[in-house]
Amino acid sequence: MRPSTPLLALVAMSTLASVVALAAEDASFSKDLAATIALQGLPCDKVVSAKRNSDSDYTATCRDGNRYHVYVDPSGRVVVKKL
Repeated sequence: MRPSTPLLALVAMSTLASVVALAAEDASFSKDLAATIALQGLPCDKVVSAKRNSDSDYTATCRDGNRYHVYVDPSGRVVVKKL
């Protein structure tokens, strides 16, 4: 039995919506990381990639080539270290 065209269209639209939502969430998160780095007084115009190492622990790469380790230490403070 062949699936109907409206069903296929619905599946395609939901997949596309999921991809768009993830991209928007990723862009927002990259802006948050860039702001966190800037608040620590370090240069980062835009985060172009971010890797999650563990909970509240990230490695961010900025457009200007700088790389940072951003994490929350045991006392609850945000720490940004240049790599």
